[in-house]
Amino acid sequence: MEKKGMNELTSCISFDPEVRFGKPCIKGTRITVGDILQWLSSGMTAQEIVEDYPELQEIHIRAALAFAAARDEITRVFVHEAVA
Repeated sequence: MEKKGMNELTSCISFDPEVRFGKPCIKGTRITVGDILQWLSSGMTAQEIVEDYPELQEIHIRAALAFAAARDEITRVFVHEAVA
């Protein structure tokens, strides 16, 4: 995804320690990126999520996915090898 498009999507995400313990949320809501990812993984479609949560728009669903993908890009796994 081009940088401009990514910036537009991630601008939909906010962090506020007073809202949902500072988890990344869709701006102006208490709906977390994790909530959206769980709904999608349970089989809900973006359309169903928007119907159930009218404060959301399809761009918010894409923003949650983009945020998760970006976080995955910077996540590193360190493997500790046991010494015998």
